Amino acid sequence: MTDTMVVELGLQAMTIAAKLSAPVLLTALAVGFAISLFQSVTQIQEATLSFVPKAIAIGAVLLFCGNWMLHQMMTFTTQLFERVPDLLR
Repeated sequence: MTDTMVVELGLQAMTIAAKLSAPVLLTALAVGFAISLFQSVTQIQEATLSFVPKAIAIGAVLLFCGNWMLHQMMTFTTQLFERVPDLLR
């Protein structure tokens, strides 16, 4: 295993991690911003108000994107296992 293979493998792992986490993180960011904006406009300062909408939105995103996320993880893992003989040389 050469140093370029290690760097390439690390880059692929970080890329897939960023791809898989982006829908959930961006949804939580958008919903959190919307709730914060609503709280500042209405001057409601309740800390638990943002939890339920975020949980519902993240659940919906996982329902819609879960199949794609699972497919991406399976593809990456399959490719990684196929490369194991080359990595062990």
